[in-house]
Amino acid sequence: MCGEHRSGCGGDVGVMAAPGGFAPNRGFFKRVLVTGGAGFIASHVVIAFVKKYPDYLVINLDKLDYCASLKNLEAISEEPNYKFIQGDICDAHFIKLLFETENINIVLHYAAQTHVDISFSHSSEFSNTNIYGTSVLVDAAYEANVEKFIYISTDEVYGGSLDEEFDELSPKRPTNPYAASKAAAECCVLSYWEKYKFPVIVTRSCNIYGPHQFPGKVIPKFISLLQRNKKCSIHGSGIQIRNFLYATDVVEAFFTVLKNGKPGEIYNIGTDFEISVQQLAKELIRLIKKTKSDSETEEWLDFVSDRPFLEPKYPMKLEKIHTLGWRPKVTWDEGLKKTIEWYRDYFHNWSNAEEGLVPFPLPQ
Repeated sequence: MCGEHRSGCGGDVGVMAAPGGFAPNRGFFKRVLVTGGAGFIASHVVIAFVKKYPDYLVINLDKLDYCASLKNLEAISEEPNYKFIQGDICDAHFIKLLFETENINIVLHYAAQTHVDISFSHSSEFSNTNIYGTSVLVDAAYEANVEKFIYISTDEVYGGSLDEEFDELSPKRPTNPYAASKAAAECCVLSYWEKYKFPVIVTRSCNIYGPHQFPGKVIPKFISLLQRNKKCSIHGSGIQIRNFLYATDVVEAFFTVLKNGKPGEIYNIGTDFEISVQQLAKELIRLIKKTKSDSETEEWLDFVSDRPFLEPKYPMKLEKIHTLGWRPKVTWDEGLKKTIEWYRDYFHNWSNAEEGLVPFPLPQ
């Protein structure tokens, strides 16, 4: 039913325990559940929480899907205020037992299927994890009288635009199965505020980059391809524009929302920095391959077929999160340098990392 991993984070598999094998936790001020904590963004949240709040017990619940790795958490795997449990948010009996035995006060819900390309061919899996799994989790949290429930969503629920900036009240117009599943999950979570005044908050983030991200996403994919002397595979023309926020900055945004955010509210989290995918590839080529001319740089570009619908950009208004006292701190140049250095040493944190480098990811 569940697994607990207290040492030896070198592998991608937790140590399985018998059903009902939860151990009570005592001596901590609060107990925080982070779902998907062996994944990209949530692993940064877990590490920061464990280090910043030693009187909080941080429980990392993760299914250990293809894009998760416990190696991302080696820095805190032996800390007394960290606990890993392997489990599936779609297992209603398991989740109910988790809340009954772990006395959880706060939930930060990151666990999700997130890869847009895969969502077109596996939409039912995305619906099951992202919608049904979220409904299981929020219902169990409500029944357990949790103090705060933060649901991490995406700017993709707005759909794309070239001229309209989206604020938190803008209508949702998702254009792919992944975004549609996140939009539906948002509605599920917020209904508990409308019906019961259960203290939920929704965040919508732009593209996040940095260490710990499975190489199937654009920045780690381009970096890893170039470090292996392979070309950057660009969908379509590569003129689509994206905003990129460094991982430690979004962690601080989540902490700000947790501390100052109001129940029942939605908060956009993002940055004014934007860049086209083609320009992103060229910057990485110059940094990694040390090219001197445009012609040398363009030799490392490989334009592949476009996916069914690729939004031009996702412009968001950020005034609401700014009023809570948060703004990004890490510059693009600094964040990109740190990310390049990390993938040079830790690409193989996932046993299947090479599978993320194909132009169109293989279904898992």
